[in-house]
Amino acid sequence: MSDRYLSFDRSGWAALRATTPLTLDEHDLDNLRGINERIDLDEVVAVYLPLSRLLNLYVSAAQDLQRVTSTFLGSIAPKVPYVIGIAGSVAVGKSTFARILQALLARWPAHPQVDLVTTDGFLHPNAVLEARGLMQRKGFPESYDTRALLSFLRAVKSGEGSVSAPVYDHLAYDILPGASVTVRRPDIVIVEGLNVLQVDRDGVEFVSDYFDFSIYVDADQADIQEWYVRRFFALRESVFQDPDSYFRHFANLSDAEAESTARTIWTSINGRNLRENIAPTRERASLILRKAADHRVSEVRLLKL
Repeated sequence: MSDRYLSFDRSGWAALRATTPLTLDEHDLDNLRGINERIDLDEVVAVYLPLSRLLNLYVSAAQDLQRVTSTFLGSIAPKVPYVIGIAGSVAVGKSTFARILQALLARWPAHPQVDLVTTDGFLHPNAVLEARGLMQRKGFPESYDTRALLSFLRAVKSGEGSVSAPVYDHLAYDILPGASVTVRRPDIVIVEGLNVLQVDRDGVEFVSDYFDFSIYVDADQADIQEWYVRRFFALRESVFQDPDSYFRHFANLSDAEAESTARTIWTSINGRNLRENIAPTRERASLILRKAADHRVSEVRLLKL
């Protein structure tokens, strides 16, 4: 992989921030952090600001190319969003990463509208998964309505004025019937999900075909498992306590029972999905962020152009 990527340690990457201003504060971070996430402004400065600078340059170049093409064709082409894909395991912190990146990119003067769409909304409803015997493979590639996701991305990259996506409710652990989120020609669309870099399926069209840039959030699998277990404990004390939670039956587990349950789920579902489907797509990413055991990014690898 070293031949294909430029590798930076934390300090080397942080230096590429140049004069990019910090536009978030502690209050913003409090609203963006996920459950059991430990991220501070130092991490934003060292990791996110250089990345937001790089992406701002890429987006500007893409917009310039669109204008040049329109001039050549003698017509006004529809505004086409710049699409960023974010992949990685359950519990690796990609959702928090996506929200912080969205907030930073939206503060650049040239592209104030940045939408975030998660592929959870394109999971098949539980009724369909149960009928197909896939409830224990939720999050695996076959549990998604890939055709619907591709249709959504195709419409977005075609410059359609209004494109809708389904909504997933983590409390109900299912798709919300009739609910949708609408994308209306933003400057940037961030698509976050487990398997967005997958290519191992029938057909010639892949989700990643519609990405202008892709990011893989990486870490040792043993570390991710520990993060998953800690998150399970945090959920037991919060979300699982809600009477409407799909996982309400986990709320009263003892510490020993909770740890055993979390590790069993990890081994049989999430860890297996990571090994078999997610990790093998890592080197398809434009950028790989490598996290250490403390959740802080220790290395960044940027694909050579």
